Amino acid sequence: MPLKKISKKRIKKMKEKVLCIKKKSLPSKWIKQETIIKINQNIFYDICSKAGFYWIEKDKAEIDPLYKQIIPYIIIQTKEKTGIYKRKGNEKRLHNLWSIGIGGHINPQDESDKSDKSNKSGDFKDILTNGMLRELNEEFSIIPKIEVPVFCGIINDEKTDVGKVHMGAVFKIITNQPLQFKPDKELVDFYWKDTKTLNNVNLELWSKLSLKLLKL
Repeated sequence: MPLKKISKKRIKKMKEKVLCIKKKSLPSKWIKQETIIKINQNIFYDICSKAGFYWIEKDKAEIDPLYKQIIPYIIIQTKEKTGIYKRKGNEKRLHNLWSIGIGGHINPQDESDKSDKSNKSGDFKDILTNGMLRELNEEFSIIPKIEVPVFCGIINDEKTDVGKVHMGAVFKIITNQPLQFKPDKELVDFYWKDTKTLNNVNLELWSKLSLKLLKL
């Protein structure tokens, strides 16, 4: 699963661009005040591909509610526990909240060599997958090779400033080797917590929505 790493600082210096889809091009049932939809991955990829996507400078995308930044949100679990960590990083609006999701923005570097690098280019599924694996490799210094994320559905909220410009594509990894996941320094206080007790934690909204999705 290892991919070539490009530091987030380097991306920032290059005026980071992120993958976005026009909100009006997505199904209206995806854009509700609170959206939790279990959906087949092929249908999800097909709808997003037909909607078309754009590479927009992150600073602009973060304040433009006409676009949705599609974020892979990966939850790592065992049969009884879930990986959890405290929010830090660049998104100050989520600081001091706990999260069960590993993920981040999709960048042009996630396009395959076959993409033509135009404003709309490449295969959406491949780009999202590449970005998801890159994020996992940035957040963990070691990941068991046999672990494969499985698509679960989508989450969305229009109630928060963060939610208005992002949409989550939720993936799940069920592992029998939790101790072989070695978090990098950016994952603050990462540990394994009993899944049944997660409601007692001050979770970010996306984590709460994801827990509901996994129960569908």
